Amino acid sequence: MAHHSSFESLAIYKEATLFSDAILEIICNTSLNKDYKLREQINGSSGSIMDNIAEGFGRGGNKEFIMFLSYSRGSCSESKSQLLRCFRRNHIDESTFNKLNNDAENLINQLSKFINYLKSSERKGSKFD
Repeated sequence: MAHHSSFESLAIYKEATLFSDAILEIICNTSLNKDYKLREQINGSSGSIMDNIAEGFGRGGNKEFIMFLSYSRGSCSESKSQLLRCFRRNHIDESTFNKLNNDAENLINQLSKFINYLKSSERKGSKFD
C-alpha cells in the first residue's frame, strides 16, 4: 500500500465521506428532519466514521490508527442500527434503506481489511520514520 501524506487521500476516508453525505441527504429531504433525536444520532455516528479515520491517521502510529479505525467500524455499525430505525419509522423507503445498509456493510468490510493490513505491516507509522 502506498504511503499517504493526508487522510483525505485514503480511499476509505473518501467512502466514509460519501456515506456521511448520503445520510445528510436523507436528513435534509425526508421526515427524519423532524425526528430530532434520531436525526442527531445518525448524523453524529455517520460523521464519526470519517472523523475517527482522520484522527487515527493524524496520530502517526499504526497502533493508534488501528484503534481509531476500530472506533470508525463501531460508528458504522451504529449507523446501520439507526438506518433500521429510520426505515421502521417510515423516514426512508426500502430501497434507500437497502442501499445505505449495503454501503455501511461495505465500509465495515473495508475498515476490517485496512485494520488487518496495518496489523500485518512492518511499518509502525509516520511518527516512527
